[in-house]
Amino acid sequence: MHDLLDHLTPYIARICVPIALADGPDATQEALVAVFRALRGLREPEALYGWVRAIAVREAVRVARRAARAVPAELADVPERGDPQLAADIGDVLARLSPGHRAVLVLRDVEGLDEEAAAAVLGVPAGTAKSRLHRARSSFRKAWFS
Repeated sequence: MHDLLDHLTPYIARICVPIALADGPDATQEALVAVFRALRGLREPEALYGWVRAIAVREAVRVARRAARAVPAELADVPERGDPQLAADIGDVLARLSPGHRAVLVLRDVEGLDEEAAAAVLGVPAGTAKSRLHRARSSFRKAWFS
């Protein structure tokens, strides 16, 4: 069990940190605990990563909502591609989005899931995931260029 959780930790962190931001380590830990507790109920071992992804997203959104923090963010000049400041600025803009919008962006644009798979992970209809993604991308663009 220890080896399995050690193996899953980087994967879970890669999902939780962009959604829960500064609380990403807490979300990762919460997700690992949830995986540990529910592992006996996993009916299809070949679906482990999808099952873990769903738990990680759920826990990251829950932790981010619980934190309910306001992150002041004011973008100065937009950096050039390759500038190390670019990643920080993207994180800054992501911090302005709601946890639900960050979750759908991570699932679609980082994890590469299609809309149906992202909807299944989020536990919402595909149309809802599609509209959330549209609003999240719109909010991201608006925050980026403001």
